[in-house]
Amino acid sequence: MSTSVADLEFWRATDADLVGAIARGYDGALDEVYRRHAAVTRAIARRPLAGADLAEEAVQDVFLQLWASPERFDPNRGSLRSYLQVQAYRRAIDLSRAEASRRRREEQDADRSAAPVSGPEEEFIDLAAARQVRRAVADLAPQERQAIELAYFAGHSYRQVAVLLGQPEGTVKNRIRAGMRRLRNMLPATPPGAMAEIPFA
Repeated sequence: MSTSVADLEFWRATDADLVGAIARGYDGALDEVYRRHAAVTRAIARRPLAGADLAEEAVQDVFLQLWASPERFDPNRGSLRSYLQVQAYRRAIDLSRAEASRRRREEQDADRSAAPVSGPEEEFIDLAAARQVRRAVADLAPQERQAIELAYFAGHSYRQVAVLLGQPEGTVKNRIRAGMRRLRNMLPATPPGAMAEIPFA
């Protein structure tokens, strides 16, 4: 710089000189950088963000970062404006992701709060349906019943059921399909979730 930092007229200084002045603790230098570059930095931050408030937050974070760590800017790698724009865009992406996560959590909480609570009548209906399914499964052919119990109630894959029963996988699939068709015919009005409630030995 041609003048001392104390006598510097910041509006005449280069961006690199301003960053040097910020590093030496001159707040007026940061004010000048903000005056020069805040508008374009804000415009960049708004691209991935829905609200102006979040864009302003991103811009404030970027300038606070410059004030706290001015040495991170390297004038040999590009202009200060480009540096601030890149930082603002990155910060805006972070804020956008955080906001999306917050909205998802709120929606999930709202869905859980809105879920109907089962009363005694609903619980009785579910229990009766479970008994009906249990009786119907007991009426299946033994090979079909065994395959269905392993697949649907013990949570095994077709391949695992085939290994457990010592049968070809195709045979196991056919038995399960045949048994499920029979169950649907025997239980046309059973709620879909009833089968998952039934414990099998």
